[in-house]
Amino acid sequence: MTDTKASALEFTGERFTPECSREIWYEHWHRYAFSRGLVTGKRVLDAACGEGYGSAMLAASAQSVLGVDIATSAVAHAQSRYGTQTNLRFAQGDATALDLPAASFDVVTSFETLEHVHAHDELVAGFARVLTDDGLLLISSPDKRTYSDISGFRNEFHVRELYRDELLVLLRRHFPSVRLYGQKLLFQSVLWALDEGDAKASGYVAATATQDGASIDDNLDYAPLYFIAVCSKRELPLALPGLALFGDREESVYAHYNHEVRKNMAAGGRIAELEAELDTLRNETAKLRASQAVSTEPPAAGSIKEPRPWWRRWR
Repeated sequence: MTDTKASALEFTGERFTPECSREIWYEHWHRYAFSRGLVTGKRVLDAACGEGYGSAMLAASAQSVLGVDIATSAVAHAQSRYGTQTNLRFAQGDATALDLPAASFDVVTSFETLEHVHAHDELVAGFARVLTDDGLLLISSPDKRTYSDISGFRNEFHVRELYRDELLVLLRRHFPSVRLYGQKLLFQSVLWALDEGDAKASGYVAATATQDGASIDDNLDYAPLYFIAVCSKRELPLALPGLALFGDREESVYAHYNHEVRKNMAAGGRIAELEAELDTLRNETAKLRASQAVSTEPPAAGSIKEPRPWWRRWR
């Protein structure tokens, strides 16, 4: 259970906190929501657990959860905020050098960790060691191609990002079976069956079109921003989903989008008003300058009479 009275962990950009909103909220929560069905009744290690929100989510269905993080401040915060759950505990530790017994966990989750450390092989080898032979590793990694190369963005907290092929080579050194998922926040129109009793309503279809509709592919044809890998030393469970959706009932991203559109439309209207006022002022200024130019023209020759000498006026 979450202690809502506990103060929020300061967001520095290095660790996600539940108080964050919109895109980053979706990305982080979705990974743990996806993992919930895979940890039911299992012993779980949440490596580099950070603030602790994900460990607490997993503890709702797992047999037990241990959240480990290298930062003592994060561990203390997690314990104070989520420590009332009897099957959940937190400990300080380095995910690249786990001081835990071999084969002591059924599932290891480690999200937003790999890119923050140099010791990739030590990290994954340690996960393989503490997992049972039929255990699962769920791990995330940004795709260096889309996250950094194409966008030109540099995350100051990332010390070593991987391309897709590099990630697969790393994982398969320790886990022969790997299923890779792509993750990206998308703008989608979704259809779902409302009649739950219809046995034929199963599976999913997907389509990605060009904006003009000239080309439609029967798939989710996007470049992932992140990879989520499910890894095992044995064959992976057949029940793994092909598609996993996640959202919030308040539709916060969509609401923010609509808010920004309305704000931009209002700003556009105000800009049009100001431009009209500016045109009026320009016209008035042009007329004023024209009238001033006429009043300052030199008089025509003979139009001004010279004053009579004083002595003529006196006579």
